[in-house]
Amino acid sequence: MIDVNALIGSYPFRYVPHPEPGVLVRVMDREGIDIAWVGHLPSAFYRDPAPGNVELVRELAPFGSRLRPVPTIRPDWPRWEHAVRAAREHGAPAIRVYPPQWGVGPGDERMRELALAAGEQGLALVLTVKFEDLRQRHPMDTAGDLTAAAIRDIARAGGAVRLVVAAAGREMIEEVHWGLTPDEQQRVYWDISWIWGPPEDHLAKLLRTIGPERFVFGTQWPLRLTQSPRSNLDLLPDDLRGVSLARGEAICGAASASRVARATRA
Repeated sequence: MIDVNALIGSYPFRYVPHPEPGVLVRVMDREGIDIAWVGHLPSAFYRDPAPGNVELVRELAPFGSRLRPVPTIRPDWPRWEHAVRAAREHGAPAIRVYPPQWGVGPGDERMRELALAAGEQGLALVLTVKFEDLRQRHPMDTAGDLTAAAIRDIARAGGAVRLVVAAAGREMIEEVHWGLTPDEQQRVYWDISWIWGPPEDHLAKLLRTIGPERFVFGTQWPLRLTQSPRSNLDLLPDDLRGVSLARGEAICGAASASRVARATRA
């Protein structure tokens, strides 16, 4: 079991208890999660995310291959190409970007260039639709949600692009998925952290209509409870019991998975 959407660090709009990597590992042990792709939550709001990436790698180092760093890289910041190569060298399976928080809208050529550069290095690109539900959002949090248009634009950047879209609900997933070509659909994965289970059964509907191979396990810890996606899987109807979601190797490709393994052993 791989959690592709975990975070460490503080959140600027509310108190988050125990967002440390050591606590994350204990949560993973409790929930039966083997590996987590871990981002640095404060870096989403930094003007320059580079110091946050340094802190992320340092904080995760004691935990070896169980916690894999997913650094934040801005395509409108100097030397972002170097940051992509550095992520690869540190054994990252992916990088994270936050277009709404950076004021980067759909059609921005820099975001497409970053997505292509990451794909060429065997890195997935993790997009976050939202951190909070609209009803919980702080008045100072004015960035808004990532739009379907922005996701489709990045997915269409080129054949090397691999996207993991985190924190999307059923309506967003359906809008984006059915607006892409079959080839583009194969390069976009959705984490299940914000997909409702019973009684709405959004997860079951999506697994039937889009297919389980397009979905990955994600929790968005520490902003959300890790029990929620696990419970939604356990509560799937009988015809979907034991269904297998996509794994990290499918997202990044076999060559990238092998490269990550070598880096973590080193």
